Amino acid sequence: MPLDLAPAPQGRRSGRRVALRLARRDIARHKGRSLLIVLLIMLPVAGMTGAATLYQSSQRTPGEIVRYELGNSQARFSVLAVPSADSLQDPLNDGVIASSSGRYDPDFERTDPADALPAGYEVLPQRTLTLTTGVGAALVSLQGREVDALNPAFDGKYSLLAGRAPRVGTEVLVSPGLMSRFHLAFGQEFTTSAGTFVPVGTIRDASVADSNSILYLKAGQAPGDLAAGPSTRQSVSYYLVGPEPVTWQQVREANSEGVGVLSRSVVLDPPSADQRTVPGSLLHDNSPVLVTVYATFGLVGALALLEVGLLAGAAFAVGAKRQVRELALLASAGADTSTIGAVVTAGGLWLGSLAVAGGAAVGLGAAAVVVHVVRSTGSARLAGLHPDLLLTALAMAMGLGACVLAALVPARQVSRQAVLGALKSGRAPAPTGRRTTVAGVVALAVAAGLLGAGWLLSGSTTDPDQRAEQLPVVATLLIAGAVAAVAGLVMLTGWLILRLTSRTRWLSLSLRMAARDSARNRGRSVPAVAAVLAAATLASAALVLSASQQAGLRDAHYWGALENQAYLPLTVDQPLAADGSMRPRMHIDAGALSAAVDGAIGTVQSTRLITAPASLRNCPEGPADPGLPALTDTSNCLVFSLARPQANTCPTTPMGRVVDPGDWRCRGSMVNEQPSSRAILVGGVDDVRAALGRDPSAESLAVLDAGGMIVTNPVFVRDGTVLLEGKDVRTHGPAPSGPGTVPSTVRSTSLAATVLEPSVPVPYFGVVSPETAARLELHAEPAGLLVQLAKYPSEAEADAASAAIAAVYRQPGMDFRAEPGISQGSQWMTWSIVAAAALITFSAAGITTGLSLADARTDHATLAGVGASPRLRKALAGSQALFTSGVGALLGVLAGVVPAFLLVMSSDMRTAVDVPWLHLLALVMAVPVTGAVLAWTFTPSGLPLSRRSVA
Repeated sequence: MPLDLAPAPQGRRSGRRVALRLARRDIARHKGRSLLIVLLIMLPVAGMTGAATLYQSSQRTPGEIVRYELGNSQARFSVLAVPSADSLQDPLNDGVIASSSGRYDPDFERTDPADALPAGYEVLPQRTLTLTTGVGAALVSLQGREVDALNPAFDGKYSLLAGRAPRVGTEVLVSPGLMSRFHLAFGQEFTTSAGTFVPVGTIRDASVADSNSILYLKAGQAPGDLAAGPSTRQSVSYYLVGPEPVTWQQVREANSEGVGVLSRSVVLDPPSADQRTVPGSLLHDNSPVLVTVYATFGLVGALALLEVGLLAGAAFAVGAKRQVRELALLASAGADTSTIGAVVTAGGLWLGSLAVAGGAAVGLGAAAVVVHVVRSTGSARLAGLHPDLLLTALAMAMGLGACVLAALVPARQVSRQAVLGALKSGRAPAPTGRRTTVAGVVALAVAAGLLGAGWLLSGSTTDPDQRAEQLPVVATLLIAGAVAAVAGLVMLTGWLILRLTSRTRWLSLSLRMAARDSARNRGRSVPAVAAVLAAATLASAALVLSASQQAGLRDAHYWGALENQAYLPLTVDQPLAADGSMRPRMHIDAGALSAAVDGAIGTVQSTRLITAPASLRNCPEGPADPGLPALTDTSNCLVFSLARPQANTCPTTPMGRVVDPGDWRCRGSMVNEQPSSRAILVGGVDDVRAALGRDPSAESLAVLDAGGMIVTNPVFVRDGTVLLEGKDVRTHGPAPSGPGTVPSTVRSTSLAATVLEPSVPVPYFGVVSPETAARLELHAEPAGLLVQLAKYPSEAEADAASAAIAAVYRQPGMDFRAEPGISQGSQWMTWSIVAAAALITFSAAGITTGLSLADARTDHATLAGVGASPRLRKALAGSQALFTSGVGALLGVLAGVVPAFLLVMSSDMRTAVDVPWLHLLALVMAVPVTGAVLAWTFTPSGLPLSRRSVA
């Protein structure tokens, strides 16, 4: 019978089954290495799954909105702050304007929500009260709610946590936060401005955190003469109970009358997009911000996935090299090359499947625990457990793909080894690397092309609108270029190691041995360097992105005063009278206020009384009465500011984006702020020094004494003069640019000006002398007290100062708050990112060093056999870790900084680019040194006995 050499039917499928079975057995034999690979893949999958689940859990579903906000009621009616009738709210949020023309209608009058309620419903009102209670000499504010919280209609919104329902008129329910804040117990009397009450139970509002201090009263428990607060969405709301739903058409009609409505039926079945807009509505384009955020996370995510793949690849490479003899025996028995490679690849499939399944389970489980803990503690940050199946499946697919791809390279190398050479030695010969080197050069060229294309595309136009449209393409090119750069450097690592080794004669013995061992066993050293390189790339890119983001936050910081300086007003409004009328403003003694602060904290350097034009007082609402002047002895409706010349207007695009955020016309004090009562200061050299933080020059003082003005920002100056305008807040005119209205100018005066920019952009237009203020009839009066501290106050010091000034103001809400500046918290955040980045790189260095040492165990046994001392072997282990970690960290920093820098320069963060060189240097120095110390420390002096391989 002739020999049939034709392939057996289903032979390839049978070979795959054999490969899967052999891979499963190899995993069972090498549990430690298999567990390491599973953990490497599982942890990032768990992190991505948990992060996606927590993000989705922070977003309320329509059902949760209805349950937490409405309970069992049909709708809620409340005040909606709109400028005219052509505005529409968000269907899911009755406090957000989703569409508006921006037109101001002076004749528009908002309807009281009580007058807009439809008939046929039971109405449950809720009124918010501003209450106070005494704590020592201070008056502390707390919130009161007049509502029947235990009504069945509020099931789901309000729930009784402990205690019982009130039975008599003095018993009340409170929030858990109020009980802990004031150290109360059930049955203990609690005195407030609304009366003395006895808490008998704690209640939870599902829409707010338990930590809030809220006192729940029933109708009639609060005194009738208790002053009502301003008419806002939270002040009074009405819940409708009944079988009929409130439709979107009813919501639109209520919005046109200045009433917001949260409707159960609308939330559960929102209207279409065309029904949510009004004709002529303003366009809001937030896509560049979202693209910037997604591009940042995309770059970090791609580098993280690459790092995981390379770490797993290092582990697979060590495992494949230990399988060489077994796989060669399989080849000698007739297995083809594809079957041999499939054994290693099947290991990646088995381990990847276990890892992604475990990672998804761990991520979902951890997110569920976090949600449960957060909800059980009464926090409203997480609405409920909302698994994101799409992102979870994507994370699992990415993890499985990374694991399989990590196994392909060593599988391809092992499958190509000659059977005779594999049987002769258990160690695979080092590849020549010529093709790999050429491929690395090509990959680097591709990376340079992608990065250059992204950079050129981002710089092809100076129009911010076009740059925003191009940003997704630019981000894609830069991310692809970053990945290609890392891949190219990984493939060139072997060539770099050879070049570095040829110049190590001047090094110590252990370092020379480590360098030559790395060059001779590139199958061991290249994966180690590649893994550290990828980790350092991820860490350095994250550092540049985070530092630039924080630099942008520092540039956008609002300065309410100089650093460590507090502003305390000397004129404050009193609470409304019982009939709703306004009481006369209270004037505070500056000396008593200064003494109170100075006695409370010991870091006061100086205090300065500042004077400003008369503030708004007794100004009637509504259209201006032509017969009533804007400024009288008993009233003032004027607010003063500086006019900006048309030539100094900040250039913007049709979409409202700033053309060049670094333009001098777009920066500085008061450039984008509304004027306040203290924006114009009246004083001299001491006032300039206290408010602006700089000493005026002789020229500036000469202009001030001559009747001119010291101006804080050159954008208000034209030909050496400024225009001081008085605006009547009772009137409205069209805004100079864009929609909306501004108060009309009723008086203006041209003044000579000199520019003295403050040390930081504080909210002042400038300073005029008392004589100039009198000449211009500004009615200057004491406005506030500037308190300069030596350092930022601690929480205890701020509380002590708040208690001290509360005794002077004799009303709640007057807290002592100093300007923190931009240095509070920014440095520790950057160094914390450095620590996290270093930890990631340390982990990569530790894992790869451990794998390399495990692979080099026979070499250490050989050294011990020829008489090498344990000290030399420990030094060799430390030198190997120093060499691989140092090369990987240096190349990784270069590969991470460049694409991150280009991404920052191509996005809205380009004006605040910040490369933290000191932190990057710390990363480059700390990682190899720490890795070497750990390798030297944990390398045992003695070696376990093992069978020597036949060389």
